[in-house]
Amino acid sequence: MYLPQIEDLHFDEAPAVDSPPGPKSRRLVRKQQDIESSAALYPTDIPIAFEAGRGATLKDVDGNLYLDFFAGIGVLNVGHANPYVTEAATEQLETLPHSLDFPTEPRLELIETLDEIAPPGLRGNNRVNFGGPTGSDAVEATIKLAKYNTGNDGLIAFRGSFHGETSGAFSLTADTKYKKPYTPLLPEVQHARYPYPFREDRSDDELVELALEEVKELLGDRYGAMSNPAGVWVEPIQGEGGTVVPPNGFLQGLRDLCDDYDVPLIVDEVQTGMGRTGEWWGSNHYDVTPDIMPMAKALGSGLPLSGTMYSEELDTWEPGGHTGTFRGFNPAMRASVRSIEYIRHHDLLEHATKLGARIRDHLRELEATSPHVGEVRGKGLFIGVELVDEDGKPAPELLADVRTTCYENGVLVWAGGRDDNVVRLLPPLVMTEEQADTGISILIDAIETSTS
Repeated sequence: MYLPQIEDLHFDEAPAVDSPPGPKSRRLVRKQQDIESSAALYPTDIPIAFEAGRGATLKDVDGNLYLDFFAGIGVLNVGHANPYVTEAATEQLETLPHSLDFPTEPRLELIETLDEIAPPGLRGNNRVNFGGPTGSDAVEATIKLAKYNTGNDGLIAFRGSFHGETSGAFSLTADTKYKKPYTPLLPEVQHARYPYPFREDRSDDELVELALEEVKELLGDRYGAMSNPAGVWVEPIQGEGGTVVPPNGFLQGLRDLCDDYDVPLIVDEVQTGMGRTGEWWGSNHYDVTPDIMPMAKALGSGLPLSGTMYSEELDTWEPGGHTGTFRGFNPAMRASVRSIEYIRHHDLLEHATKLGARIRDHLRELEATSPHVGEVRGKGLFIGVELVDEDGKPAPELLADVRTTCYENGVLVWAGGRDDNVVRLLPPLVMTEEQADTGISILIDAIETSTS
């Protein structure tokens, strides 16, 4: 099939809205509230019911068209319903949807393709495991693999981190909002400092030194260390924590410490992988090779798929050492290969790098004049805008107002950060310059309107 140009993927008229939410959206949101779990999150803040998506645009059930700046939280890197991807997934669905871990052409082709784009130190020297379909499942696999290889139980993660919401992954996650006494969390988890330059009045070098010193103490201090560390889990750029970009030297320092103390470094690429940051993997920005790397979200290009890539020497599992019913979901594997091909064909890594820089430049013009824009940061199309009040403190209420004003004008953005005050921008990598300029202008107007 011909690979469509990125300009041809979208609803051309977007954004085009008429006082959303419309009557159909309101009715469906009310119905959802009546019959679905109260855990449903997104419609509580953006009360819209969607009907269709194309590229970097969405249509709701009332016919309103939106520019999508969160792409299912980084799932749809090559856009909604990319025909090059959906064609292959549909063909596979009609042929062999499910095959456990029996060898199939889609499965083996994906493993070989992932090796081609693996971090340099893992290229040609890795194994891939498919388990459950979510990022949390992949993180659980990394915990299991690290413990299996080291014989230890201690887990080291970072403050501000998010790794998922199953028991082990949630134990690594630093957010205490939903960690009630009855939550079944793993013992022996320690969270170290993650460098957050905007919030700390120290130089980048000082922040890196302080963070690494904490990790070093956990790994090896006679009177402060874990007695049995199994590994160090880190996001190359924190996502839910507020798109926090660590200074240079931090990830490499972790790599060195893990080597010194002979524990695996697990770099969580669930959100930052598959080209999101302008590199195939966030760790590539820092020339660091993980020992173990969970993958999900954009890996399946809209279909549920996760995996774990790890160094070949850690492949000590026996048959059945880690399984999952949907480890053989062939349509998602076909979709994954097609999405990688699409990214390569259209050089979307370079596009994400340039478009992300363009977006940040526009937002930094506002940062230079507005006391309410504390910092604009990110890499590629993984961007955060930290909003603050007149005193420079986190402003979650301002963010809520900005998000509402944005969707009322046809732009969908989401929130993150330790205080829910960071606008998170994760548009599909296929967003055009014109769409980005339009959407960011609406975001800037929303910030100015909400602070005037």
